[in-house]
Amino acid sequence: MMWIALHLVTSRKMACRRVFIASLAAAVAVSGCAGQPKQPVLYPNNHLQAVGEQTAQQDIAACIQFARASNVNEKKDAEVGRKAAGGAAVGGASAAAWGLVRGGDVGNRALAGAAAGAAAGTVHGGLQSSEISPLFMNFVNKCLSDKGYSVIGWQ
Repeated sequence: MMWIALHLVTSRKMACRRVFIASLAAAVAVSGCAGQPKQPVLYPNNHLQAVGEQTAQQDIAACIQFARASNVNEKKDAEVGRKAAGGAAVGGASAAAWGLVRGGDVGNRALAGAAAGAAAGTVHGGLQSSEISPLFMNFVNKCLSDKGYSVIGWQ
């Protein structure tokens, strides 16, 4: 009897690992399809008209490099782990509550819910991890402002 219980626990853990690894792979694949990185869009003020588009593009590249050299995180990479953990907690608690109401193996339902929640959180976090960090954008915007440009957004 003890061996069967140990086998079930081990099987559940392996299933959870497989779901987590598959969802992590999906998140990486989805975030890899982000396409062209976003860049600041400059308002055509007097400074931009005076220096021209080529100089403006060089200044944008210099400000982006300055932000990277200043160790400002460019992407929201931390979102993946946080979303996976949050998804696991919500999924596990929800499924456990459902198991209490409907009956059955509450632990098994909680484990399945946690695995599903972690998978959903990982994919959601992976999608957001390809987005540019607001702090990074603010840093680049400030740099460009100091040079005389007016940033109206990013695209």
